[in-house]
Amino acid sequence: MDMNIYQDKTKEKAADSILGEFSASTRGFGFVHPFPEYEKGFKKDIFISFADSMGAVHSDIVECVVTQRREDGKCDGKIIRIIERGTKTIIGTLCAIRDKNSSAETYAVEPDNKKYNFLVYTDNYSAVGALPGDKVEAEITEYPDERHDALGKITRVFGDAESTEANYEAILREHGIKTVYDRAAAAEADALSKESISPEGRLDLRDEMIFTIDGEDAKDLDDAISLKTNADGGYTLGVHIADVSEYVKAGSALDKEAIERGTSVYFADRVVAMLPKSLSNGICSLNSGCDRYALSAFITLSSDGKILGCDIKKSIIRSCVRGVYSEVNDIFANGQKSRYFDKYSMLFPDILPNMQKLYHILYENSRRRGAIELETSESKIIVDENNRPVDIIRRERGDSEKMIEQFMLCANEAVATWLYYLDMPCVYRIHEEPSEEKLRALRVFAYNLGLDISVISAKAIHPHSMQALLDEAKEKGVSDVLSTVMLRSMMKARYSENCSPHFGLAIDKYCHFTSPIRRYPDLATHRIIKYILDGKINERKQERLRLFASRAAAESSENERRAMMAERDIEDLYKCVYMSGRIGEKYTGRISSLTSFGIFVELENSCEGLIPVNTLDGYFTFNERSMTLNSTRKTYKLGDQIKVKIKDTDIITRRIYMSIV
Repeated sequence: MDMNIYQDKTKEKAADSILGEFSASTRGFGFVHPFPEYEKGFKKDIFISFADSMGAVHSDIVECVVTQRREDGKCDGKIIRIIERGTKTIIGTLCAIRDKNSSAETYAVEPDNKKYNFLVYTDNYSAVGALPGDKVEAEITEYPDERHDALGKITRVFGDAESTEANYEAILREHGIKTVYDRAAAAEADALSKESISPEGRLDLRDEMIFTIDGEDAKDLDDAISLKTNADGGYTLGVHIADVSEYVKAGSALDKEAIERGTSVYFADRVVAMLPKSLSNGICSLNSGCDRYALSAFITLSSDGKILGCDIKKSIIRSCVRGVYSEVNDIFANGQKSRYFDKYSMLFPDILPNMQKLYHILYENSRRRGAIELETSESKIIVDENNRPVDIIRRERGDSEKMIEQFMLCANEAVATWLYYLDMPCVYRIHEEPSEEKLRALRVFAYNLGLDISVISAKAIHPHSMQALLDEAKEKGVSDVLSTVMLRSMMKARYSENCSPHFGLAIDKYCHFTSPIRRYPDLATHRIIKYILDGKINERKQERLRLFASRAAAESSENERRAMMAERDIEDLYKCVYMSGRIGEKYTGRISSLTSFGIFVELENSCEGLIPVNTLDGYFTFNERSMTLNSTRKTYKLGDQIKVKIKDTDIITRRIYMSIV
């Protein structure tokens, strides 16, 4: 949160009061998360009872005072002022409410997010064509207090609240994901896509063996690769990235649109692209056989995979083949016997085999330096022609996916190091080490699994230590459950204009350079590099670029967060729709999370459901330290295998309900 916005409010605040963001619970109470300058001295967020909330709504910026400090370090508080409302609109279902005495009907929106535990009464439903049972968006005109619900007016109607499409559109709206481009940006993209491509002023690499490898259904191909072996036994890895900055100029309508979106958002059956299709799938995409502008990073590597240098050039390339992960994996497995060998024959006998060799070298280096490999899996949702989910499968990663990942990691590290030693601005990708509180919880959990926690007990934690713990967990068959808890203990990676290590990757200098079609930070870094290559850097320009990097980092971090939440919610929606056709069926799953209100179970197809605690046989209590749910006769813990039956699904809350068989 940008505290500059509240500087005038800070001056007015009472002595010893705290400013922060209010996070409501579904049961009326909530917590204030203090802003960074007020965090010292608080073990956890400040508890606020419903009576002391002053009618604050989830995500409001508030001022509070501490009323009680408890022995366990936790605090109770009371809100004394609402500084700024964090929520202006509510998305929910329009309901008709009948008066018990007069039988008259009033209409209100019941929020989808139960943290907004109030109704929004409205009287303009008929004017906008909304019907009871419709998913709608309502603008709050009068906020709730301790005695009254909110008032508002409906501003948008999505359709039947039980329909997949209405929920899909509502999720995008809720997270602020734009689906329509500004007219000026779209027109600009169309005009640029028709421009001819010329090699003038660029390194001409069109005759080089450069190619792409992507998923079969990928349309925005922004990275291509090449490789040469050097006389000393080392390598020159070429990572050729679409030069999007050639088309998206600073201050243009397209640039304003791109920084506002920040990232492309990917769902099961569609994508909300950062850039219009004429650029993302057209003139910027490194389609095979097409001349394309690129920024080419030539990374010199020793025979043991150490980065020795990086040279960046503006280039023009022509991809010689449109590689597909599954096909290259088949070639890695079967060599010349692969049915795809003819398609890739120009890359033999040297290029592709040497790439595979270099990949293994880079991967081993990654393991040696301590990069953390969490055992997480992604799911792929298969939809039919009506966008209905018909199957959910685990997404498998073969050597070709891992090879491209290692090459992109190498390029990102090399470019960040190049910019750092030039003392030039950069949008770095940073990842802080876990907080002491989260590490403490991880130690307790790992100890209860019977693991040696001495490796993560040092004052200065290193990625090596986390990976050593994972390796031991793998030997004992508990790596999947430890990965889940370790992931929750990690800080979230973010963008910054200041160079700082990436803890998870165990890399000191790292940026995003390789995906400018779908990520704004990469585009911003390209723009800075182009100024350097064109010799347009002076002291004044350098300072302006530092300010640009700072803005790009802050906005990109927030946009990434919104996109991830939207992707997660829509994936949950599709899974809920899929499982709604399987009510009554029985499955074997594993406990993926435990709370005071129930057990979350993940099935083999990655769908996760809730077993409410009040449906269990007996009285259960939740132990937060050991992350177990206990009764006198039974203990449930993370990772336990459990047989369940699908009881119900709720499309609106995107929740699957289960019972124990």
